[in-house]
Parts: sequence; C-alpha cells; structure tokens
Amino acid sequence: MSFELVILISMLAVFAAGVFIFKLPAGVSLMLASITGAFVAGEGLPVRHLVEGSFGFLEAIMIIATAMIFMKVVEATGALSTISYYMIKSLHKRPTLLIIIITFFVMFPGMLTGLSSACILTTGALVVPALLAMGMPKKAVGSLIAMAAVFGEIAPPISIPVMIIGGGVDMPYIGFTGPLLIASFPPAIFTAIYYRKKYLKDFNIDEVLEKLENPVYDQYGFKLFLPIILVIALLLSEMLFPELMFHLGVPLIFMIGTLTAFGTGNKFKPVGMLQNSLRNAMPVMAILIGVGMFLQILTLTGVRGYLAVSALQLPEEVKYLAAVIMPFFGSAYAAASVIGVPLVFVFLGKNSIIVASALALMAAMGDLMPPPSLLCAYAGQMVGEPNHFKILKASALAIFVTGAVGILMIYFANDIGQFINLF
Repeated sequence: MSFELVILISMLAVFAAGVFIFKLPAGVSLMLASITGAFVAGEGLPVRHLVEGSFGFLEAIMIIATAMIFMKVVEATGALSTISYYMIKSLHKRPTLLIIIITFFVMFPGMLTGLSSACILTTGALVVPALLAMGMPKKAVGSLIAMAAVFGEIAPPISIPVMIIGGGVDMPYIGFTGPLLIASFPPAIFTAIYYRKKYLKDFNIDEVLEKLENPVYDQYGFKLFLPIILVIALLLSEMLFPELMFHLGVPLIFMIGTLTAFGTGNKFKPVGMLQNSLRNAMPVMAILIGVGMFLQILTLTGVRGYLAVSALQLPEEVKYLAAVIMPFFGSAYAAASVIGVPLVFVFLGKNSIIVASALALMAAMGDLMPPPSLLCAYAGQMVGEPNHFKILKASALAIFVTGAVGILMIYFANDIGQFINLF
C-alpha cells in the first residue's frame, strides 16, 4: 500500500468519524481531516497551507453570502409570493404546465445561489400550501420540492458543485451553461410530469388561492420585480456579452440587486435580514472552507497526483461504478471534492466540461441520501411529514432517472460536447 493511499484513508476516516460518529458539521470534519492528513504526511501543522486552502473558494463563498441576502430581501418585499400567486392562478387550467413551472420556480433560488437548501426555504415554502391544497400527498409534495432543489443546485448560472470540481482540477468556470442546462432541466421536466400524472388530480382553484399569501402587485406595481429583472439581466449580460460591459462580478451584481430592492415592495429590517441570511448560509460556507483546506492538503502531500495517476489505470466498469456511488457520500459538496475531482481524471479522454457537469449532478443527489438526508428533512418539515424517509422513498424513480441522465452524459460526453459547440 502506497504512503499516499495511507494519507488519503486517514483523512477519509477522520472525516467519516466526524460526520457520522461525532455528528460534527461537515465543514469542521473536513478541516480536521485536512489537519490529520498533514500530520500523517509529516508536515506538522502547515498553517500557511490551511489558510491558503480556506481561501480557495472565496468567490463561491462570496456568491453564496450575497445571493442568500438577495433572495431573502426579494422574499421579504413580497415579490416571490406574488409571482407564486399569479403563476398558479393563471396556469391552473393547464396542470401539467403548471407543475413544470412550479418546479422551475422552486429551482430559481438554487440557480442564483448554488444552494439546494435555499430552494426549499424560500420558493419551496411558498408553493407547499398550494400543492397540498391541490390534493397532492405530503410525501409527494416534499419529494417534488426536494428534487427541484437538487436540480436548482446544479442549474446555471451558479453551480457550486461544478465550481468545487473545477477548482480541484484547475478548470475555470467557463462554458458550463449548456452542459448544466442538459444536466438539470430534462430530469426536472420528467420529474414534474411524473408527479403530475401520479399524484395531481382535479382541484378547486379558489381553495388553493386561499392558502397562498396575498399578492402585493396592486399595491406596488411593476417595480416589485425590478430587482429580480436587474440581477438576471446583469448575469446574462456578463455571460453572453462580456466584451460590452465592465466585469462587475457575481457578488457585486447580487449586492446591486439587494440595494435596488429597497422601496420596491414591503418594508423589512435590513440588519435582521442580513443576520438571518448569513446564518442560513454559514453551514455551506464552512463546508467550502473545509473543502478548500482538504484539496490543498491533498496537493501538498502528493495525494492529488497519486489519485490522478491511479484513476487513469482503473478498469472501464469501475469508472462508472465510482460515479454511481457518488450520491451515497451524503453531501453534495463533500462528494464533489473527494470523489468528483479524481473522477475527472478517470474520464480524461472525454469532454471534461460535460463530465464535470454530470458528476456535479451525481454529487448533488447526495443531499437527499441518508444518514443526513438534509433535503428530505427540510422538505418533511415544510409539508408536515415527520418521517422524511417516506419522502426519500417517493423520490426513488426520480433519483434513478436523474442518475441515468448523469451516467449517459458521461458516456456520450464527447458527442454532447460536439452538439453544444454547434450553437
């Protein structure tokens, strides 16, 4: 057994013990695993490398913080609840289209923040009363918003799992829009149609609307939606026309949107909103700090190079098996860093951007899986289902289809890349 493998096993053992035995936060467990790896390698306590690694995902951390503030502010103004109300009111005669649009609506915060939990805690919370009033079972509603949260987490323009994988293999976050659209929207549409056909029957629209928050459009008019429109326009401008404007950066765009929200809708307390937003985002930011340390120590000790060389020697069938087990790692960000990074080297002969996007999809499903099952637990709280494993069970088919999409994307990565390049 090589010394690098001993280092890796010791790091993984400490991480697993911290999460599953001592119930420590994933970010703290990753930090302890990094320190352990350095000690085992004879590097002592490499403070410089730990600090440097903690800043490895500074941009992603800033995006999460500012995007979470923006989403909370937009929610407080009443814009999201108003969109939810009129979306359901206008599309209730076309239930299949309605469920698809609801799924996209739940995905929206994840697309902007890269956080799956943001989908459930904001837009997910807004549509739960309507879906329950439509007659959908609790487990089905919880499953739908949990799956939508997974798709929102990896959908463009912001995908933190892809950023983690890219950071581990020195791949810039460029050219991922098309691949991430393929990875997220087709399985999202399938999931929505499946739940529509299986669970959604006839419903009384008046009873549904009574369960929703009252819209505030009549009170504030079109300006209510200006912050959302501005942020989307600036994000699209930076992606599609980078040569026509100054590079503002995603965090600054979200802060501009936040400042624009003042006076557009309901009043809110800025200080309390800021504290609540950062409190919700802190666990994920801590994970990214831990992931940065973890990757830095893997590089320092030579484990990263060992994984790259060893991955190229794996048999073909083992390569895809490694991708299949990614969701069972229990955390999207941990799976992306620990398994996703070496798997990019495993599939080195394929289009790396497509492969990284597919691996991000596989990793994102880790937020559904036990023992933490975070998304299922959050969704269970929203719908009033105490046994969140019922939500996981109801998601089985959607998880299987989503996993199949990820594996097929890897298998046909070069063909998909050529197809995308045509546009």
